[in-house]
Amino acid sequence: MKPWQVHAALAASLPLLSLMGLGLGGVHIDAGSLWASLLQPGAASLSVAEAAHRAIVFDLRLPRVLLAVLVGATLAMAGALLQTATRNDLADPFLFGLSSGAAAGAVAVISLTGERFGIWTLPLASFTGGLVAAAGVLLLARRSAGQGAERIVLAGLAMSFLFGALTHVLVFAGDQRAAHSVLFWSLGGLGLARWDNLLLALVGFGALALFVALRHRALDALLAGDEVAHSLGVAPQRLRRQVLIITALATACCVALAGVIGFVGLMVPHLMRRSAGLLHATLVPACALLGAVLLLGSDLLARVLMAPQELPVGIVIASIGAAFVIGLLWRRSPAAT
Repeated sequence: MKPWQVHAALAASLPLLSLMGLGLGGVHIDAGSLWASLLQPGAASLSVAEAAHRAIVFDLRLPRVLLAVLVGATLAMAGALLQTATRNDLADPFLFGLSSGAAAGAVAVISLTGERFGIWTLPLASFTGGLVAAAGVLLLARRSAGQGAERIVLAGLAMSFLFGALTHVLVFAGDQRAAHSVLFWSLGGLGLARWDNLLLALVGFGALALFVALRHRALDALLAGDEVAHSLGVAPQRLRRQVLIITALATACCVALAGVIGFVGLMVPHLMRRSAGLLHATLVPACALLGAVLLLGSDLLARVLMAPQELPVGIVIASIGAAFVIGLLWRRSPAAT
């Protein structure tokens, strides 16, 4: 397929999957009832069944669909930026330690303190954990200055293992009544979607989009290497720090609402470079589109595979990601002799 055909197919599948996400689930809403719920100007003249469908669509499923779009797009964009900053195709928020740091902060709140500081307790704790992880990565990378960008990836893996272990300690030492919710949340899910917390996901998405709009030419220069970037007036180390901080912020916003969802930032940039190219002005929006489609489709599968029970969407994404990596390695392996 030609690049424009790929992008057109993704753009067409996004509203289709959104409508499917509004209609499918524990309570099936047919197309006629769905359209009536979406287009009805008011709820005063609705029957009891129509009012129930409208409440399900607007209060539960529409915020969930919007959260899936924002989180999927944000994680895919973050993965593209991290892969550019480290010049390593394995970099993404999950493997880089940012998700683990944000998760540790959130689990500390869930298992030890609860939301005694209000509705923003969980987001602030996630953001703090993500920033601490980013600071750890930057500190280790500075100690390894001049030894290559791959050292940042190793530092990210170290932070990921460290905060992963800390998360398990917090679950074991905290309130055991919260252990089940922590387990489900740590596997990733969109059940926390509400109209009053979508703003947080929009902040993460908007921060990355604004950063790319302002710095896409500097990110393009980084692709050619540090020396070329210096010659073009770009400070590579400062730009890498900026990427780490902005992706930590965006990842923390996602983790606070959807838990730990891996592999989106790893897979999507790989898949989109062939059709969108390497320049960030086209690559990052394309990654955002595919990331939104991928998480929407995965959440739809998570809701219908074991209905009426709901699988954590992180399990579905991890299965797809594992198949993707295995296929990538299999395709690139030398032919048997």
